[in-house]
Amino acid sequence: MSLQINLIKNKVLSENWFVLRNYTYELSGPTGCKVCHKREVYDRGDGATILLYNRNKNSVVLTRQFRIATWVNKNPDGMLIETCAGLLDDDSPEECIRKEAMEETGYAVGHVEKLFQLYMSPGGVTEIVHFFAAEYSDALREGGGGGVEDEQIEVLEMSYPEAMAWVADGRICDGKTLILLQQAQLRGWLHR
Repeated sequence: MSLQINLIKNKVLSENWFVLRNYTYELSGPTGCKVCHKREVYDRGDGATILLYNRNKNSVVLTRQFRIATWVNKNPDGMLIETCAGLLDDDSPEECIRKEAMEETGYAVGHVEKLFQLYMSPGGVTEIVHFFAAEYSDALREGGGGGVEDEQIEVLEMSYPEAMAWVADGRICDGKTLILLQQAQLRGWLHR
């Protein structure tokens, strides 16, 4: 199916932290029927995330940190358990995730494997997230993690079965984290 898109208006609503725009556009489908839409789109840049896993221990390293959007959406304390992640800023996805892994978890990862890239909320957010995985070991721990500047990140090392139990009972409810945990099992890196 081919669509014709006619942009009518592109208005910046906010440039406070990232850019929020209001778009008015017309879509014309194969029959020629035109439909006018108004949508708000949040451009926060692209990001990267990584699952740190250890085959010998059958374990993963995750983080716990406050996420305002979850608190606004009725997560009582706003804390979210997730894989290490960050915005690319001016870095390549691989450079970004290596830096984030060190800052957030204290692990200097060696070889990283790029798995894929996905839109996580394409109905209103432009962000593409690049998904990575890397093996970690105690020997790769060079710092305490915890984030930088205003971040307060708790580092969690847990067995893979425990992580999957936390998915099942709702303690882990982050989409990118669930995707990476499932990939670990599908690819045979970790076992329940």
